Amino acid sequence: MAQKSTIYKAELSVADMDRNYYETHNLTVAKHPSETEERLMLRLLAFALNAHEQLEMTKGISTDDEPDIWQKSLSGELELWVALGQPSEKIIRQSCGKAKAVVVYCYGGRTAQMWWDKTQNKTTRFDNLRVINISEQDTTALGQLANRSMKLQVNIQDSEVMVSVDDKIIYVSPEEWKSAG
Repeated sequence: MAQKSTIYKAELSVADMDRNYYETHNLTVAKHPSETEERLMLRLLAFALNAHEQLEMTKGISTDDEPDIWQKSLSGELELWVALGQPSEKIIRQSCGKAKAVVVYCYGGRTAQMWWDKTQNKTTRFDNLRVINISEQDTTALGQLANRSMKLQVNIQDSEVMVSVDDKIIYVSPEEWKSAG
C-alpha cells in the first residue's frame, strides 16, 4: 500500500529588502513520503527567495515534467522555473527552453559539488539559468525547524537570509554558482 503525503501548513512572512518585497503567504505543502524535512524546508526557502504573488508550489517530486515551484504570467506563460536538487543536463535544457528564468537550488554537500563539477560546462549556453548552492550545514539547520504547522519569518538582505520559526533563528548563506545573463 502506498504511503500518503504528509500535509504541512506554513504561514510564510517574507521581508526581502533586496527586492523590496514584503508579503505573507499561507501555504499548504504536501511532503512526499520520499522527501526529507530538509528538502521540504528548502522548498519553503526557495519560495521565499523568489516570492511573488503568482508563485506557486507544484506537485514537485511526484512529477518529472514540473519544477518544485513555478510562476506563470496572467496569460499562462512560464516566467520562472525553480528546481531543487541536482537535475540532469537534459532537464536543465528542457526547463531553460520552457521558462524565461530557471533557478536550481542544489544541496547535499559533496554530492552537490560533484554534480556541479560534472554539469557546469554543459550549462554555459543558458543565459536564463541560475544555480545556487545551499550548504549541508544550512539544510540540516532548516530541517530541524520543520513543524506540521509553522509560522516562518524570512528576512533577506544583501543576499543573506535569516529564517525564524517560533523562537529559533538560523542564518542561511546561499552561494551563487552560476548567475543568469
